Amino acid sequence: MKKIIAAMALTIFAAGAAMAADTMTFPAKMGNVTFNHKMHQDMLKDCKICHEKGPGKIEGFGKDFAHKTCKGCHAEKKAGPTKCGECHKK
Repeated sequence: MKKIIAAMALTIFAAGAAMAADTMTFPAKMGNVTFNHKMHQDMLKDCKICHEKGPGKIEGFGKDFAHKTCKGCHAEKKAGPTKCGECHKK
């Protein structure tokens, strides 16, 4: 019975990851930010880096989260945009 429950949980988790949008656009005052979710998924391979509580919307996501977490990760890895105009497109 435990194996069945574990298999069902894994299937639900994998289905959630598979259904995630490839790209998302977030409206912002300085210009829309388009986020390539599939590219980040493929590159990072660990959803918990961004989704600490599991698949789905990121709790507390907004300007402050994105500037700290996303921009911080880009700066740390020396990959990806870190300047305003590189993310915010008018």
